[in-house]
Amino acid sequence: MTDKTDQDRVLIFDTTLRDGEQSPGATMTHDEKLEIAALLDEMGVDIIEAGFPIASDGDFAAVSEIAKNSVNSVICGLARANFKDIDRCWEAVRHALQPRIHTFIGTSPLHRAIPNLTMDEMADRIHDTVTHARNLCDNVQWSPMDATRTEYDYLCRVIEIAIKAGATTINIPDTVGYTAPRESADLIAHLIADVPGAEDVTFATHCHNDLGMATANALAAVDAGARQVECTINGLGERAGNTALEEVVMALRVRNDIMPYQTRIDTRKIMNISRRVAAVSGFAVQFNKAIVGKNAFAHESGIHQDGMLKNAETFEIMRPEDIGLSETNLVMGKHSGRAALRAKLKDLGYELADNQLKDVFVRFKALADRKKEIYDEDLVALMSESSTDPARERLSVKFLRVICGTEAPQSADLTLSIDGVDKQVTAQGDGPVDATFNAVKALFPHTARLQLYQVHAVTEGTDAQATVTVRMEEDGRIVSGQAADTDTVVASAKAYVAALNRLILRREKSPLGSDRKEVSYKDVS
Repeated sequence: MTDKTDQDRVLIFDTTLRDGEQSPGATMTHDEKLEIAALLDEMGVDIIEAGFPIASDGDFAAVSEIAKNSVNSVICGLARANFKDIDRCWEAVRHALQPRIHTFIGTSPLHRAIPNLTMDEMADRIHDTVTHARNLCDNVQWSPMDATRTEYDYLCRVIEIAIKAGATTINIPDTVGYTAPRESADLIAHLIADVPGAEDVTFATHCHNDLGMATANALAAVDAGARQVECTINGLGERAGNTALEEVVMALRVRNDIMPYQTRIDTRKIMNISRRVAAVSGFAVQFNKAIVGKNAFAHESGIHQDGMLKNAETFEIMRPEDIGLSETNLVMGKHSGRAALRAKLKDLGYELADNQLKDVFVRFKALADRKKEIYDEDLVALMSESSTDPARERLSVKFLRVICGTEAPQSADLTLSIDGVDKQVTAQGDGPVDATFNAVKALFPHTARLQLYQVHAVTEGTDAQATVTVRMEEDGRIVSGQAADTDTVVASAKAYVAALNRLILRREKSPLGSDRKEVSYKDVS
């Protein structure tokens, strides 16, 4: 465990790029992963789990590049309990200033049955693989997957084996989000008390949110002695997601009176990275999400508004500026100049070079001509759209006009630029969006299936920008696209085309199936 002088320090282990990216449709491009990793490194995340190197060539390349570029954070890769995975993981992280190998195996009865291993056979596997990892790297983390449903005596036994084999961090995953806070605390406390050698390692907690208790379970584990919390930005992750980094960090900060623990996270960078992860993953942050949701600092009730006017602390337990929001929401408009835009974007966490600012300013002016007032959220949406590299887009929307109303048929007249050549078609559909999507498919035939179509207004008013998220699947590849526009149908077309551009990129980078993250117990040998 940590030294006495560091007993109150809680390490933040971010797995947005590994567990978070496993959410269907949340796959990020290579450049996007590098961008998010740089933001995590800058904000003070202690350990970045950069990916699962054996899962695909793309994952390996991203982990390797992140390892080479990291400055402050430990860079970790995931590996199953076999030598091939561990070797591949080490090859990816070895260039980091502070590398870590994280190896795991499912220890509960349900998980032991999948590879058909006896308790003794699994114990031997754990000893051999952790030893192999430690021979490669001084920093080894070991996880008994589904630990919270593993027989307690057996859990103690295999943790002791992992410690003796050289593991320096023992992570206790609540893989299916089944545990309650009292159980989470009791398990950590008993393991620290009962397992020989526990005092020499750091205990970590990894909680899923299936019952909505991930953050509560993680904080309970910290209070019981865990000194590493595994989490993701916005709580992104499989199924209902994971413990959210922003919730843990701000809870420890706001309730330091009853949880006197420290992290080195720069909380002022939370909102910026939350917005970037939402943009690149295609998973919008729900309005009532704790800390980073749009309504987290919004007040509509008259009683609340009156109290806020007299003293903000009456209804806010933290300040907006603590997470990187402006204390005042300065409204921009068509008369705002480049200097004002640059200053505003800097306040929102975006540092732009002159050429970037020039491009964004053109988009800003076009938006300002259509919209009376431009708020912070509008600028974030604008930046998300601008972050796409036009040189990598094979498809782009050039012209769109729709006919809709109470009388069918609805139709869309669409012009797409495909590899630099403009192509036009008119298509019909069940509503303007369906007609638009049919037009895209007529111009660029594909077999991708629409999994999700989601619209939300960025700001209030009839001239508000609509942010549209589209998720599509083709032969196991799942991609997302997101776009914003004051015209919902235009935003829909751009989001659909953005998803297709990502799909094309995935097709070109790898043959069918090679980029799918399919790993199973049959390979754990």
